[in-house]
Amino acid sequence: MAVQRNSLESRDLEQVPPEKDQTVHAEWSRGGISQDDIDFVANFPDDRKKKILRKIDLRLVPMLVLLYLVAYLDKTNIGNAKIEGMTGDLGLKGIDYNVVVAVFFIPFILCEVPSNMVLHVVKRPSWYIAALVLCWGIVMTLTGIVQSYAGLIVIRLLLGVFEAGFLPGAILIISNWYLPGETQTRIAILYTSAATGGAFSGLLAYAIAKMDGVAGLHGWRWIFILEGIMTVFVAFMCFFLLCDSPALSGSWLDADEIRYLELRQVTRRATNAREFKESNKHFDKAIFRDIFCDYKIYLLIFANWSNAVPNYAMKFTMPTILTSMGYTSAHAQLMTIPPYAIGAISAYSFAIFADKYTWRYPFIIVPQCCIITAFCILFAKGGSIADNVGVCYFAVCLACFGMYPVLPGVNAWNVANTPDPAKRSVNIGVLICIGNVGGLIGSYIYLDREKPRYPTGYGTSLGFAVAGIAAATILELLLKRGNKQKAMMTEEEVRQKYTDEELERMGEKSPLFKYAL
Repeated sequence: MAVQRNSLESRDLEQVPPEKDQTVHAEWSRGGISQDDIDFVANFPDDRKKKILRKIDLRLVPMLVLLYLVAYLDKTNIGNAKIEGMTGDLGLKGIDYNVVVAVFFIPFILCEVPSNMVLHVVKRPSWYIAALVLCWGIVMTLTGIVQSYAGLIVIRLLLGVFEAGFLPGAILIISNWYLPGETQTRIAILYTSAATGGAFSGLLAYAIAKMDGVAGLHGWRWIFILEGIMTVFVAFMCFFLLCDSPALSGSWLDADEIRYLELRQVTRRATNAREFKESNKHFDKAIFRDIFCDYKIYLLIFANWSNAVPNYAMKFTMPTILTSMGYTSAHAQLMTIPPYAIGAISAYSFAIFADKYTWRYPFIIVPQCCIITAFCILFAKGGSIADNVGVCYFAVCLACFGMYPVLPGVNAWNVANTPDPAKRSVNIGVLICIGNVGGLIGSYIYLDREKPRYPTGYGTSLGFAVAGIAAATILELLLKRGNKQKAMMTEEEVRQKYTDEELERMGEKSPLFKYAL
């Protein structure tokens, strides 16, 4: 049995220069890439490759991190406002708060895929993202003057519409600048801003709540107003600072750097450069059929839910859980800082090793085991949380340690196994969209009538973590089996059986594509 060579889609160009691998050379030539392009990429100096990545990291990633920080603050600050008197002032009773939290996710889920489809074809992603941020910043500011339960429902619906496009859009932008083996670290850095936002949110809410009575407004209203104004300011920054594409990068990349970045993206797919460009102009309904008939997306969704359900639920309820431990509202805001800081460090640390070894599975499973341990502790000790403050606070920190590495790992795994750009833009949106159903579920699992024990909240979070481990394990085994089956044919046998056009249409199902584990 001959062992198949990896296809171009699964290779890192820096690791396998074409002058050292005649198969790659032949594939590029068959794909319509000129000899000059082959020689250019082959001879591009290693020190310049590293310099380019540093440039992108310094120009693209900080802006995305800042945007995700404000997105996180604006989505979850309602949890801080709750313990500062919002529910009493607006007359929220029973599960009214849960409904307010949940309605955000309805448009948030429905708009993510269409938004990414638009982002895929627009020439200026910075303008599109900035427009979204500006709109949700205005909505957030107006939340500070809402006067009723119905008004708060409308505001949360609008916020969901405009925030929907950011996270899938940010991951799509990252995938268009970086190769698969470089993505998880960058997605993790992006996602750490959510954990950092959790810490910052508590500190900011603690400070802003002291404005209670200023201009005749309660402190919880100032939380929304000031954070909304900050978002509007960041939106204007986005217009000028968010990077669009190498070709539109301006003066910070020279001509050779732009050419190199464009070529390495084209050569991720062993296809004609003309076809690559044309594939970015339209969407084929077959893409949706292919995605929804693919077992990988369903297993990735369950793996994603192992983070999304407990994480969203914890975001909206952590200040309340901490007040159950005996902390005042002010101190509860401050005590949210350490768990989120731990989550940020965890997400980045796991991502570094996942990208280094180009292996996602173990760096998803270990955090999921931490989630299970944390919620077992909370489920067992939550009934007497005031008497077990130390162990329960440790469990909250451990839960954050486990939750935050999962989303970067799952999304990097998805990107690495989706070589086609048009399909990738939809696939990212679908995974995040259905993953955010976890937010809808999480909105209802912590019920005020069950505090401080929260059996539904802790038990549901535990169940989804177990399901996530099962899904990730099944996916790893199926991908390994798929690679073994593909390796049963030599490249020559594959070329004899299929035309280049057929292999192109197959995408990651091509016998020449090796699945990323």
